[in-house]
Amino acid sequence: MARTPTSAPRSPRAPRGEFGRDRGERDRNSEEPELLDKLVHINRVAKVVKGGRRFSFAALVVVGDGRGRVGYGTGKAREVPEAIRKATETAKKTMIRVPLREGRTLHHDVNGRFGAGKVVVRAAPPGTGIICGGPMRAIFETMGVQDVVAKSIGSANAHNMIKATFEALGNCMSPRGIAAKRGMKVGEIVSRRTGAASGRE
Repeated sequence: MARTPTSAPRSPRAPRGEFGRDRGERDRNSEEPELLDKLVHINRVAKVVKGGRRFSFAALVVVGDGRGRVGYGTGKAREVPEAIRKATETAKKTMIRVPLREGRTLHHDVNGRFGAGKVVVRAAPPGTGIICGGPMRAIFETMGVQDVVAKSIGSANAHNMIKATFEALGNCMSPRGIAAKRGMKVGEIVSRRTGAASGRE
């Protein structure tokens, strides 16, 4: 006695990625730039409770795409990896875009201050490199800056230095942004800038 097939033969499936959810997910993943993250500081903190002390870890992380976008975040957890993960997620949500000149340095010198932290950030000619120390170096490396000179004058606290540096970067403007704000052309801004520089010389 011949057996009857229990189910009809399946139709050939379309190759993955042709249409539907697979292709959409692949397109979104390909559009997102790869982010660089650096652990700036990690601190062990203690909370005193009735049963004694509870220790946890606080992490400070800087995240950037290497093309002018950078952000920072903090996270606290009972384990170090979880604290770093929380800080990284926060940093991705608070990223800012800083205009770069020729993709390697800032357009002009800026100052920043937060609490007792005070920083001075200056644009530099090609070949200078990143001349700064501590947490500020992590910001410029992840942001994609190649030539910059920076100095921390006030507090050496990592959190104050990071926030002061971000305040300074927030004051950076490109000639295109200044021209749009003043209702002028970029050529007029650049010509005035070069004329003022030659006058000082």
